[in-house]
Amino acid sequence: MQTTTTEEQLNAYFGADARTYEAEKEIIHDIMHNLRLKNVEVSNKHLILALIGLLETEDDVVRQDIYRNALELVVQKTPDDL
Repeated sequence: MQTTTTEEQLNAYFGADARTYEAEKEIIHDIMHNLRLKNVEVSNKHLILALIGLLETEDDVVRQDIYRNALELVVQKTPDDL
């Protein structure tokens, strides 16, 4: 059972169309970069937690929408626990 999605799998998934979800991909890549700087494993769990934290603290509705879309993308790529 795989509980995390590796950075390579995420990059492959988001690299499918260069124009689709451009802002969301940028946010996700920024979060991935920050996780690596903190020596934290890049996983769906950590991405989801970071995106929820951003959603909780953001007041700009446009940014909230981008974070929400990014969260949806990550959750869609998260394998279900069996």
